[in-house]
Amino acid sequence: MNRPLHTVLVVEDETAIADTVLYALRSEGYGAQHCLLGGDALATLRQQPVDLVVLDVGLPDMSGFEVCRRLRTFSEVPVIFLTARNDEFDRVLGLELGADDYMAKPFSPRELVARVRARLRRSQAPAEQGGWQQHGRFAIDRDGRRIRFAEQPLELTRYEYALMAALLQRPGAILSRAQLMDRGWDTDADSADRTVDTHVKTLRAKLRAAGADPDPIRTHRGLGYALEA
Repeated sequence: MNRPLHTVLVVEDETAIADTVLYALRSEGYGAQHCLLGGDALATLRQQPVDLVVLDVGLPDMSGFEVCRRLRTFSEVPVIFLTARNDEFDRVLGLELGADDYMAKPFSPRELVARVRARLRRSQAPAEQGGWQQHGRFAIDRDGRRIRFAEQPLELTRYEYALMAALLQRPGAILSRAQLMDRGWDTDADSADRTVDTHVKTLRAKLRAAGADPDPIRTHRGLGYALEA
């Protein structure tokens, strides 16, 4: 029997949805495990690391947001949320807690597998070489995947870092949402605009907290974003 490409943990209490997701993943060669409860998932992840987590928001014992918050205290495994809710507040909260992607129910199992594949591809990409490089008030360490603003470290999620790193490659240049998605992370989704906009919103909040005034991320309507370093 061939060894699975990667192992994915599905945390979902609706068995019909879980069975559909597990079947779709296994059909594509992934090893797929299942937990009904958030507490069981956390215990499993502490004992047996996996390559990616598909996490339902509405679990019986605790919210998926709380599971993600606790998970991020000991693991940076990629997380894709499954949720019946798709408003901006929930998307921002999930990204702030360290999630990598969001899918609203009902969803296409084929699209979910495509997003799993894209996240795994990006998480395994080799880090760029270089050490700290200064760009005005910003400094970036691409080896360590770290960014500072005015000498203050920014606590960024994986995709907040990817977006900032793409903007810092060409300070002052206007990059479209499609360019940012292409440079920052792989995706097969059709929600590029919303995804980039949500990450920009969380980044702006963190930059304000670090004392950035005025906002260094400039919006160019109809064109994209640029970074004033």
